[in-house]
This record gives sequence, structure tokens and C-alpha cells, in this order.
Amino acid sequence: MAGFVSRMRSMLSARTVARQVFFLQVAIVVLLVVAAMVALVLQSRSDSEREARNRSLAVAQTFASSPGIEDALASPDPSAVLQPRAERARAGSDVSFVVVMTPEGVRYTHPDPEQIGRQYIGTIGPAVAGGIVSETVSGTLGPSIRAVVPVVGQNGDVIALVAAGVTNEQVSGVLEDQLPLLFGTAAGALALTTAGTALVSRRLMRQTHGLGPAEMTRMYDHHDAVLHAVREGVLILDGERRLVLANDEARRLLDLAPDATGRAALDLGIDPDMAELMDSGRPAADEVHVAGDRLLAVNQRLTDRDGGPPGSVVTLRDTTELQALTGRADIARERLRLVYDAGVRIGTTLDVVRTAQELADLAVPRFADFVTVDLADPVVLGEEPAGKGADMRRVAFRGIRDDSPLYETGSLISFVPSTPQAAGFGTGKVVVEADMTTLSGWQEQDPANARRLLSYGIHSMIAAPLRARGVILGVATFWRAEKPEPFDEEDQSLAEELVARAAMSVDNARRYTREHTMAVTLQRSLLPRGLPRQTAVDLAHRYLPAQAGAGGVGGVGGDWFDVIPLPGARIALVVGDVVGHGLHAAATMGRLRTAVHNFANLDLPPDELLWHLDELVARIDEDEGTHGNGNGEGDEDGDGDGGRHGDAYGGPDGDGEWGRHGAGGDAGTVAQITGATCLYAIYDPGSRICTLARAGHLGPVLVRPDGTAEYLQIPGGPPLGLGGLPFETVELELPEGSTLVLYTDGLVEDRGRDIDEGLELLRRAVAHPGRTPEETCRAALGCLSPGRPRDDVAVLVARTRVLDADRTVAWEVRPDPSAVGPVRAEAARTLEGWGLHEEAFVTELILSELVTNAIRYGTGPIRVRLIRDRVLICEVSDGSSTAPHLRRAAESDEGGRGLFLVAQFAERWGTRYTPQGKVIWTEQAIPG
Repeated sequence: MAGFVSRMRSMLSARTVARQVFFLQVAIVVLLVVAAMVALVLQSRSDSEREARNRSLAVAQTFASSPGIEDALASPDPSAVLQPRAERARAGSDVSFVVVMTPEGVRYTHPDPEQIGRQYIGTIGPAVAGGIVSETVSGTLGPSIRAVVPVVGQNGDVIALVAAGVTNEQVSGVLEDQLPLLFGTAAGALALTTAGTALVSRRLMRQTHGLGPAEMTRMYDHHDAVLHAVREGVLILDGERRLVLANDEARRLLDLAPDATGRAALDLGIDPDMAELMDSGRPAADEVHVAGDRLLAVNQRLTDRDGGPPGSVVTLRDTTELQALTGRADIARERLRLVYDAGVRIGTTLDVVRTAQELADLAVPRFADFVTVDLADPVVLGEEPAGKGADMRRVAFRGIRDDSPLYETGSLISFVPSTPQAAGFGTGKVVVEADMTTLSGWQEQDPANARRLLSYGIHSMIAAPLRARGVILGVATFWRAEKPEPFDEEDQSLAEELVARAAMSVDNARRYTREHTMAVTLQRSLLPRGLPRQTAVDLAHRYLPAQAGAGGVGGVGGDWFDVIPLPGARIALVVGDVVGHGLHAAATMGRLRTAVHNFANLDLPPDELLWHLDELVARIDEDEGTHGNGNGEGDEDGDGDGGRHGDAYGGPDGDGEWGRHGAGGDAGTVAQITGATCLYAIYDPGSRICTLARAGHLGPVLVRPDGTAEYLQIPGGPPLGLGGLPFETVELELPEGSTLVLYTDGLVEDRGRDIDEGLELLRRAVAHPGRTPEETCRAALGCLSPGRPRDDVAVLVARTRVLDADRTVAWEVRPDPSAVGPVRAEAARTLEGWGLHEEAFVTELILSELVTNAIRYGTGPIRVRLIRDRVLICEVSDGSSTAPHLRRAAESDEGGRGLFLVAQFAERWGTRYTPQGKVIWTEQAIPG
């Protein structure tokens, strides 16, 4: 034991944090597997002994009550008659012995013929008195589990005893047969969990870079020292724009008070313009601000990009020396303004071509006379450049005139290696061609066009590659014609700055395009591609994905709808909404939709289904460690606006509804928020009953046949994933031809109007008699949905039908086996009337088995119903809640094959539970 502890201490003292976590997890898994093995072995032993007792008692009772045993006992030689029968019973029932004896314990039979006539070893007193003995005794065959029962004659006296038993060796053999499976399962579980633990530890190893606790502490101390040693001011503000940290240089430049930490930006006593910039959280790039007698270049970036905490980082550079540069101050100010404008005006949308055009528009005429932007073809489609060639497509052009000989927009250009564009695309470095008249090799691309360019007056150019995150996306070329001065080194630096900012925006747009395309493809694959065939309702549906607007707002989200056929010609209608947009929301939507299908197949009532769905969302939240705090992780528009959604659902408000919105931004695309709402309804065309429940979702609109419309009053349960509160159902009897309008909040919510106004507009739009579901769907979208919705819109319209009286028939069944025959006859006559005489035999067989089981094992009242729908449905209901169990009967079993035959002849069968008991149903295909 001491050695084991020493080895464990050695492993836990491993150098890296990842190894410590790995060994600790493996130790816990081993202990759990060993404990589970011991528990399973003990349980298996207990089950085997209990099975042996039950089998012994059953065999003894069966033999004692078998026909002819009393005559055999009365014969001149009972042993001669009973010994063969006892041995056959022993061999057929898998027991170790069957012994028949006199009431005094003298054996008539025994597996060892030499023991016949000898005294039985064991307790027989209670059995002689008419009772039963069950005990474990060591007899002639060794220790065994046995049962002794009396044989009662016609006069009621005990005329003999029957003992049956199973030896302990036979019981142990069963357990030993199971041990290989148990040990194999344990080994597989241990291997699987160890592999999972290794993967987790490997990820932790990458994240911590293999550092131990002491090394990580030293690293952070080193970073802190560097922060205060740099000659650039750094300030960190939290989400409430309060100062969290200021390094020594920032305190010197801004002359901050010693107790400035913790103050709001507006209370730091600095220049009002700079304080306003810091308080707004607006991204800034080299904005020039005054601080006392200093001129500072200020940059500001948000910290919640890529999953960081909310807040911003401000950097300050002392540019006071610019004032001393005679004759260059205005130029520097203009260049700073140009760089600032680049940060504001480039990347306003998540569109690759539009972003490239913004770069060209910004630089003409302030920096160049003509600007062209060429991108690799895959970049336009959202992919990374492929191959090593310099084939690029011209996606943007801007010039002081429109008659230049430059290649037109849309042209696919294969730049030769001697051109600055090919050199820049290949090396990632800016290439300056200060004097194009020297013909240094750029003219080899197109000699004829090169002469036209020189004749046109173009004399200097800069080819600057668009490089972002280590990938070269294309080349921006700046040309001068009317400005006589050629490009110089300062122009090269400015071009690099402009292109670097544009490259990040182009890459953000490229990544957004790729993610948006993937999300659209994923969501389209997860949504229903077609509605199932059913006769309960007439349906129409629409799904509109959110469209990306300025700043990247929008994108594919997690709205979904579904129509699920249920047994008994019923139908389930579902709409739901997952908070957020992008791949995460679409994937979560797919998981929830699959879960709803699985729960619906169990035929759960709406409140129970939502409860199970709520637990699933809570587990997803725990697995992903997300809590919907509104902090985005993508911010793909490059402006650091953060997550798209905030605390989307708070709690009950004054009118009992759950709050629909909370705080949060509008940008970001990958905000990991797992909140969801759902509305689930079941409609039965036989009874016209509609049962509904909702989890944080907006209530549906009911349009009655006369055209009046109202919102159904359904108790508003909490959104999925919050837990703690139950869901409630509402049952309504709907007139035939009623229309239910189910929708997501993207239909009625809009920034330009209150949600109550949107709900009222929807009610008025659908309040019209005689409309088809398709017309109702078009009216709702035409009235409320904008051309480019900022949120997903899902609409499902269902107009109810009612089963015709001649398509269903039902009977009450007496709890008597003799009632099975009349039921079969009635069913045959009904099917004959429906023209389904070929299905009569199978239907009679199914009904015979189901009704017999209901009479034998269920409780009253027993009811049979036949429904002629798309399929032939047979339903047998009773007042019991015990479910039938399908099994394969052994060759020697006299029963147990009924449900097996039902499952073979029916296309589907199952059980659903009702407040009154259960219903066992089957479905058979109808020809044509």
C-alpha cells in the first residue's frame, strides 16, 4: 500500500499542469471501474441465486401438480413410474434434481438411483403441513438451493412431497460465464475513458504550452514587467469603462492621479475628447489628441474579440515631435487622418468585394490617382488562396478618370513573375516602382498595354500585398499619373498601413462569407426538406434566414419548425428558436430538432417533452460552459462590437411573460449562447383536441373558421435550459377548419416598432375567413417580414381537419376471453365495408392478440378502435399502465409469441400512455 501511495504521489508531482490533471483523472476512472465491477459481480451472484430459487420452486410445483402423479403414487411400484418422469423433468427444466418422496421423507426418485429408498436430507415439516420449503442444504449432490412442495390428493391430504433444486456449483457456473463479458466491458470502458482523458490532457498541454505552475507564474510576472517597461502608454478599461490598469508610461503621459484605478473614463481628469473616446468604446486607430502640451496618437481596441473579457485597450504614443517638423505637419496630419478614415470607412460590411472597393474609394484622390485591387479567386468565395500562381481577379477600381487603360473590373489576370504584383503576391512584401518609364520588367505583363499606360501619363506605382493572419489574399496597386511626385518610402509606409487595415477587413469578410455559407448549408440540411404525408391538417410553411447587413449583423440563426406524424392519425407541430447566429446556433438547432423527434417517437405529452428538452439544453450549457452573457467571440466585422445577443431571457415580467431581450451587442457571429425557446402542439383529428405547451416561446394565433383571430392563452414556461420551473399544457377543442399560426419572434420583432405592435399586426394579417394555409402564410410574411430580415423567420400554418365518421369505428370489449371472437367478427365486417377484405386476416390476428392481452393482463374498461387513414390503425386501450414486452419465445414455450407476430405483421406498433391507462396501437399499410 505504501508503495502504491508513493507511486501516486510521484505521478501527481509531474512537472506540467496537464500531466497532473491526466494522472488524477486516470486514477479516479480506475477506482470507479473497479467499484462498478465489484458491484456487478455481487449483483450477478444475487440474481443467479434468486433465479435458482424461483426455478426450483416452479419445477417442484409443476411436477407436483402434473396429471397422473396421484395414480403413480398409488401404483405397486411408484419409483418405476416416477423415476423416468422425474429425470425427464430435471433434464428439461435445467435443475440439478427432482425428488419425489413419501410424507416421511423416503425417496421414490433421485438422479442417483442408489439413493432411491433412502431418507431425504433437508427440511420437510412445513411441506407435510401443506406449506412450501425453500432452503440451501448440503445433500447427496453437494450444497444446493432447493424447494419442497406437497402433493395433495383428491381428499385434500398430503400424499407425497416433491423437491427440486439447483446445486451451488451450477449457480456459480452461470456467474463464471458472465465474468469474461464483465471484465471485457470494464477493460473497454477503462480504455475509452483513458483515451478521452488523454485527449483532454493533450488539449490542456497545448493551451498551457507544457508549463508547470511555477513557470506560468514567472511568465505572468515577466509580462507585467514588460507592460510597465515599454515606452508606450497602455490603459485597460473594463466593460463599464472604468480604468482597470495603466502602465507607468500612460500615467506619465496623461498625468493620472495615484488613485485613478477604478475610476470611470470621464472622471480621470484628462482631455474631454480623449475621455469621450475611451467612454464610448469606439475603435480608434492613431487618432491625434491633446494631453496638456503633448500631442498623442491614440489607438483603441475592444478586448472581447476571440472570447476575451468585455472592455477595451487604449495605447498612447507621444507624437509631440511632429509639431517641430517644419513644413511637414499638415502632411502628417493628413496622413494620420487618412489612416483614421481607413479604420472607419474600410470594413463597414462583411462583403469581400465591397471592402476592396472601400479601400480604392478611400485612397483616390488623397493618396493615389488610380487604385486597383486584385484578389485570388478563392478569396472572393470565402476560401483561402490555393496554389502558387499569381492568378488574380480584379474586384475593385477607382480613378480620377474612367478612361484609363488599366484592366477592367472582373478581369482574371495572370501576372507574370517580373511584375510587382506577382512579386508582392509571392513574397508578401510591398514593391515600389518609383519610375515606370525605366521599364524594369513590369511591362512584360502586356507590352502593348504598357505603352498605353505610359502614354496616358501613369508614371509610378506601389504594389502592396493584402496579407492577414499569415495568408496573402491579393494585391492592391496604387498608381500616380497627374501627381508629378513619385512614390517614396513614406508613401510605401502609408500604403502598407492602409493595405494592412484593409487586409484584415477583407479576411474578416472572407471568413464571414465562408462561415455564412457553411451555416446556411448546415441549417438547410437540418431543416425539414419536405412535409410528411398526413391527413390531420393542411400545412404551409416558410423559413427566411437572417441577412447580414452593415457591420455583419445578421446571418443564419437557429429558428426551426417541424411536423411529426404521431400514432392514431395525430400530428405534432413544433416551432423553436435557438439564441444566436452562425454555425453554433445552427448546430444546436439540429441537436434540438433531433431530440424533439426522438421524444415525439416516445409519444410524450407536450409538457413532458419540453421538460426533457429543457434538461438537454441544460446539459449542452454545462458541456460547453456557456451562460449567454452577451459576449461575442467572432466580431468578424473588425470593429470589436462583441456578441450579437445579450442576456436574451431574464425572468417573468409584470404580465407573467418571460422577458424577450436583455443587454448585449449586435455584431459578433460566433457568440456561444445556448438559450432556446420552443412551442409544441399535438392535434388529434378524431377528437378535435389540440394540446399545447410552450417554453419561453410566443403563443400561437388561432384563426377560427369565421375569420376571428386570437392569441391562445398558454402558460408561459421558462426558456429551455433555465430549469427549476414546470411546464403546463392547455387542451382546446378546435372547430373543423380552424387555423393555427406558429411562428418565431423574428416575424414580429423589429427595431422600428414595439413587439406588441408587431403581434397586433400579425393578428390582423391572418384574421380572414376562407383562406388556405398558403394564403395565410403569404399574408403574414407580406405584412410583417422586411426584405432583409435581421433575425431568422420561421412560420408554420396548419388548418385542422376532422376524421370522417365513416373512417373510424370503436367498440367496448367485455373483460372475458369469449369477447375476442365477436370483436374479430366486427372488425372483419368493418374492413369488408371499407373494401379492405385482404387486410382482414392480419387485422383479426393482431386484434385477437392485443385484446387477449388486455383481458388477461390489463384492467377495464377495454376499448377497440379502427381508423382508416393513410394506413390502417388498430388501437386497443385499457385502464392498466403496464406496457407489453416483446420477446422471443423458446422452442419449448407454449406462449410468448403473440407480440412477436404483431410486430412481424404490422408496419409499426407501440404504446402510448393516457391519464386513463394506455393504448397499444399498430399500423398496417393500405394498398394504393
